[in-house]
Amino acid sequence: MTVHDEIAALEERLRLAELGPDPDFFEQALADDAVMVSQDGASMSKAKIVEAHRPGKGPKFTRVEMSDMRIIDHGTAAVVTCTGFYEGPQFTGTLKFMRVWVKNGDRWQIVAGCVSG
Repeated sequence: MTVHDEIAALEERLRLAELGPDPDFFEQALADDAVMVSQDGASMSKAKIVEAHRPGKGPKFTRVEMSDMRIIDHGTAAVVTCTGFYEGPQFTGTLKFMRVWVKNGDRWQIVAGCVSG
């Protein structure tokens, strides 16, 4: 399996975890020291992201679709850019993402990322 294929599969799992929501995926996929920046420029900790994906009353999103995905292979790192369309009771809209995945041993994790509106 190529780096592109591995990351594409992880990105699909991330999309499904948004729909779940599935906090366990984010617990595993995000490095403990991941640097994440929200659309308003604020830092987001791993704990905050995991907590935001805990199941609550009803689904957070009823539809999540990714488009314009580019995966750039850097060997033990990969940079992903994509556009996400989210639909749900609390938010419907389009967001743009950049994520950096790094392979540590046999496991890929997100070490950095940002989102913009």
